[in-house]
Amino acid sequence: MQTFQITLDIEQLEEGPYLGTSPNLPGLIVQADSPEKVIALAPDIARDLIEVMLETGQPLPDQLKPMTTPRRVSLMVPA
Repeated sequence: MQTFQITLDIEQLEEGPYLGTSPNLPGLIVQADSPEKVIALAPDIARDLIEVMLETGQPLPDQLKPMTTPRRVSLMVPA
């Protein structure tokens, strides 16, 4: 299994909830009541989307690159 790093853009909708999308993975759409929930839900939804693309023979977007080691990622830590 490969690991991919994506950028998640989060905005609050006029209706109240938050929407997450990714320029790296077109089609990724996550809606939740808070930015934290969008962040928590996004990996599973992204994984499902990538799996469907691979299963149906669709090419992965060029901007979606597998991570290589060593890995360095930013984490959000509520305190």
